[in-house]
Amino acid sequence: MDKQKLIEASVLKMNKLSESKLQEVEDFIEFLLNKIENETLNLGIQKLTEESSAFDYLKEEEELYSVSDLKEKFK
Repeated sequence: MDKQKLIEASVLKMNKLSESKLQEVEDFIEFLLNKIENETLNLGIQKLTEESSAFDYLKEEEELYSVSDLKEKFK
């Protein structure tokens, strides 16, 4: 079923609901839209962080410790 037909079918069903149930539907739609918006924001932030050079210094960090510094070795 395409998007327009789904919308039309949903509207027909919502017309049968009471006002309180319609409020629940509206609240759920708002929840879904907020979830999509948050996911989009998180992906954008993740992409910016990956493309940023802010943490490049970590790639060049020297090793402070070696295996010889260990007091006890585990297998």
